[in-house]
Amino acid sequence: MADQAAAEMAKMQVSGGRSRKGPEVIYGEPTGTPEEIAAAEAAASAQGSKVAALKAAKKAGDASATDEAIQAEVAILKDLKATADKLKGVIEKPKGAPPKQKGKGGQPAKKEKHENAKAKKETGLGLDATIEDDFGAWYSQVVVAGELIEYYDISGCYILRPWAYSMWEQIKDFFDKEIKKEGVENCYFPLFVSSARLEAEKDHIEDFAPEVAWVTRSGQSELDVPIAVRPTSETVMYPVFANWIRSHRDLPMKLNQWCNVVRWEFKHPTPFIRSREFLWQEGHTAFTNKADADKEVRHILELYRRVYEELLAVPVIPGVKSEKEKFAGGLYTTTVEAFVPATGRGIQGATSHCLGQNFAKMFQIEYENKNGGRSMVWQNSWGCTTRTIGVAIMVHGDNKGLVLPPRVAPLQVVVVTIPNSKLSAEDSKKLNDTAKAMSDAMIDAGLRSKLDDRDNYTPGWKYNHWELKGVPLRCEFGPRDMEAGHCVVVRRDTGAKETVKLVDLPVRAKEMCEEMQADMLKRATEKRNASVVTCTSWDGFVEALDDCKMILTPWCETKESEELVKKKSQEDSDGGAAKTLCIPFIQPPLEPGTKCFITGAPATTWVIWGRSY
Repeated sequence: MADQAAAEMAKMQVSGGRSRKGPEVIYGEPTGTPEEIAAAEAAASAQGSKVAALKAAKKAGDASATDEAIQAEVAILKDLKATADKLKGVIEKPKGAPPKQKGKGGQPAKKEKHENAKAKKETGLGLDATIEDDFGAWYSQVVVAGELIEYYDISGCYILRPWAYSMWEQIKDFFDKEIKKEGVENCYFPLFVSSARLEAEKDHIEDFAPEVAWVTRSGQSELDVPIAVRPTSETVMYPVFANWIRSHRDLPMKLNQWCNVVRWEFKHPTPFIRSREFLWQEGHTAFTNKADADKEVRHILELYRRVYEELLAVPVIPGVKSEKEKFAGGLYTTTVEAFVPATGRGIQGATSHCLGQNFAKMFQIEYENKNGGRSMVWQNSWGCTTRTIGVAIMVHGDNKGLVLPPRVAPLQVVVVTIPNSKLSAEDSKKLNDTAKAMSDAMIDAGLRSKLDDRDNYTPGWKYNHWELKGVPLRCEFGPRDMEAGHCVVVRRDTGAKETVKLVDLPVRAKEMCEEMQADMLKRATEKRNASVVTCTSWDGFVEALDDCKMILTPWCETKESEELVKKKSQEDSDGGAAKTLCIPFIQPPLEPGTKCFITGAPATTWVIWGRSY
C-alpha cells in the first residue's frame, strides 16, 4: 500500500500537480513513504512556525530573540526542508519566487485566505492548511503546532508531549477510579511474548500476525528463538491465569494493566489514530458463568461511552461488531463507534469483548466448581487507547487549532494580562498581582488555571498561542478592567465574550466550563445525527457513502453479504469500500417481512455501514 501510494505521489509530482506560472519544481522518484514525507513536512512546518515566532518576538522587543538565535533556528529549518525535499524526490527547485499572477488592470491577483491567515502573519502562529481544503494536512499540522506530539525518526512512532499526556491522564484517572469500584486490580505483565505462547490460539495469531514485531538479535548474536513484542496480552496473561485459578473461590479474577503495545501497522500511520506503538489499558477478567461475563462486557462498554461523551464531548454509538469484524478468537465484540463528519469516516472508539471459553480451553484455565467437578472459566477482555485523544481533536478542532473539552483540557483557564506602557511600576505590579490572585482563586475552586504574565510576548501573540493549544477559557485583564473590578472571559469554542466581576470569577468560570462541555457535545451530536441516512435497498447507498454519511440498513447478518457490500462499494466508488461499523444496541423497529438491503433475504437486524479509519 505504501509503495503504491508513493508511486501515485510520484506520478502526481512528475506531472506538475497544480498548474502555476513561473518555474516548476522538478521531481524524480520519491525516496520516502507517504507517512515519512508527511512527517518531514509537518516537522518543517512546525520549525517554520518557531522561526516566525522568534522573529515576531524580536520585533516585539524580546531581548532573548537575538539574530544568532534566529539564524540557528533558520539553519534547522533549512535542513528539515532539505530532508522533506529529498524524501519527496525533489531534483531541482527554482531560484527566486515565481512571477506574481496579475489580476484586472495589471494589479496583483487577490489571494484567498482562511480565517487564521491574519493571525499567522501577525504572530508566526497558526496553521497553513484548513479542515475544508486538506483535512489530513490540517491534522498533521495541528497535532504538532498544538504541542501534542513530536515526530520521531521511526515511522509510526510519536513522542507524546505533556499537553497530550495530561489529556491521557484525565482519561486514565476517570476510568481507573471506575473499574476499581468493580473490584478490578491493576498489574503489569512483560512486554515480550514467546512464539509458543503467541501461536497457541490459531485464529487469534492469524489476525495479528502481520502486525507482530519480533526481536531476533541480542547485540551481535542471533537469538535461538525469536521473541515477539506484545500486540495484546491474552497469550501473555492466560497461561498464568491457569496457575492462579484453582477453585471457584478464586473467581471472579479481574485484572487490568496500563501499558504500551506494538502493532507494526503497514497502513498509513496517523498520530493517535493508527500508530505502531500506543498507550492503552487492557482489562482481562475470568468468571464462573457467562451471565456474569456478559454483564461486565456491557458495564465496561458503558464506561467507554462515558469516557467519550462525558469527558471528550464526542457522541458514540454503542453496539456489537459483526462476526467478520469481531475480535479474533472471541465469542463476540461490543464497541463504541465515533464518527468524524469532516472526513465521513467512522472510527472504533473502544471495545469490550466476551471471549467465551475459547482461550480457557487453549490454556487449560479450569477450576474446581462448587460440586467438586472441573469447569472452564468464562473470560472477557476490554481496551481503550490514546486513540481517544485523536478522535477528540478530529471532531472538535477548527482552523485556529485545537478545541479541547474542559474536562480533559490540561489547562482550563488562562489569564492574560494586557500591560500598558503608561502604567507606573507600582500599577504594573498591582495588575500582575491581581491577575495572579485571579488564577489562584480559580485553582482553589478546582479549576486548572494559569497566569501568562510573560513580558516578551504581546497580548495578541498570547491569545493566538492559547487558542492554538485549545484552552477552553481565556481571561483578558488590563488596567481598565482592574479599575472596574472585572475581566473579560472568552470561550475558545464560540469566541463569545463575557464580562465577569472578579469576585464572581471562580464560580462563573467553572459554570462556563460546564456550559462549554455541554455545548460541544450537543453540537457534535447534531452533526453526527445529520450524518446518518437510512437505505432499504442498494439504490442511494454509494451516493450516501460518497456524501460522507453513515448508512443504516436492514441486514441478514451473513459474512457473504458483508463481503458483497465491500466488493460492490469498492467497484462503484473511488472513495473506498464500506464495512459494517456496528449493529447498534438501540434498534429501529424491524417490521415483519423486511428484506436485507443487499441480498433480498429476510433481514434480522439493522446495521450501520460506513468507511472507517
